[in-house]
Amino acid sequence: MAIAACFGTFLEWYDFLTFATLAVVFGPLFFPSSDPSAGLLASLATFGVGMVVRPIGAAIFGSMGDRIGRKPVFMITIAIMGLATLCVGFLPTYAQIGIWAPILLVSLRLLQGLSAGGEIGGSSVYLAEHAGNKYRGFKTSFLQLMGPLGILFSTLQIALLRNYLTPEEFQSWGWRVPFWLSALLLLIAFKARMALEETPAFLELSKKNLKVTNPLLENFRDAHTRKHMFLLFFCISAGGAVLFFCVQVYTAIFLKTSVKLPPEIVDQLSIYSTAALFPLTILAGWLSDKIGRKPVVISGLLLGAIGIQPGFRLLQALGEQYLMTPTSITDLIRIGLLMSALSLALALVVGPQTALLAELFPAKTRNTAATLPHNLAAGWIGGLLPLIVVWLNQKWSSDLAGLWYPTIFLLTSSLIAIIYLPETKDNSLL
Repeated sequence: MAIAACFGTFLEWYDFLTFATLAVVFGPLFFPSSDPSAGLLASLATFGVGMVVRPIGAAIFGSMGDRIGRKPVFMITIAIMGLATLCVGFLPTYAQIGIWAPILLVSLRLLQGLSAGGEIGGSSVYLAEHAGNKYRGFKTSFLQLMGPLGILFSTLQIALLRNYLTPEEFQSWGWRVPFWLSALLLLIAFKARMALEETPAFLELSKKNLKVTNPLLENFRDAHTRKHMFLLFFCISAGGAVLFFCVQVYTAIFLKTSVKLPPEIVDQLSIYSTAALFPLTILAGWLSDKIGRKPVVISGLLLGAIGIQPGFRLLQALGEQYLMTPTSITDLIRIGLLMSALSLALALVVGPQTALLAELFPAKTRNTAATLPHNLAAGWIGGLLPLIVVWLNQKWSSDLAGLWYPTIFLLTSSLIAIIYLPETKDNSLL
């Protein structure tokens, strides 16, 4: 059951984040410009569009999850995501159909965003409600591996394609292969989810006839729930999203565009750093069962606030040093180790995150209360982060100026969490 839920979430992340991995490729194909920076900005903006509409999907599908059940929503969201992603693989480029190419790409990205809004957050509630009260942080931390695993699988494919294809072949058709593969993954995930059972918490609500007709409105009426939704948005979900897109998404963009390391080398380094994130995330989930969710999450937020600026400065220095002596692999090893070290801050926040999403809210409105702020944070804060950082860098003519944005945000989130975030590890989900 847990494997089926996690595999579906992996597919959602794989489909959703393959776009981010190929952002540099999409620029000249769908947004041709005499200025490469303008093409990259347009590509990142299209990635951001999918993130911005996630809250709409969260409001629609989250509410459905509280009214008709968690399982039916899972089936709908994964079908939308899989079909939209497959269609991206068959899109004509700007050179073939002109302005319709970016229009169609953005339209499919919007469908991906709506689907992700219902899936990501709702899957956390589903898994947490099945996990029981003992070792909930450890059990649910595995769901947080699906995002990095989606990136790892996507990046590994692209690295292999770049290795076996010429640059011309990859630019012509090789970039489409990860999107075509999503069709096979969709069939596997859909079949796996057919076997899922409804959660004990929702069955209990149905049995006692405690379901609400308008869970979204109910959440905003209740002051306690509103407070917890804000804390989830600003401290947990936004903090995790900022770290995720800094560590897992923007790092590769930074090394390819600002440092100008060869793309195939960056893809290989991303694979190693993502692999390091797996045990760290599980360890953070286990640790939150021992000492509490709050201290683990706050540690991650503070570590991120302290480490992003010096971490990226060192990445830049090591990258430039490697370019001067490309025959030496010492600097590459150091870059890989530094990327892995940055993953620790992310792991500390997202390890307990799945459990926290469910523990903060009552069962009758939990799906809506958890998915809406979580997707608002991931979409509006995390999803737009690469675009904002690149824009600030260009505005201030610096490769690092934009990184003050996530630094200040994480510092503010950690201070709010220290003062207001409650401890939830002993909360019952029934």
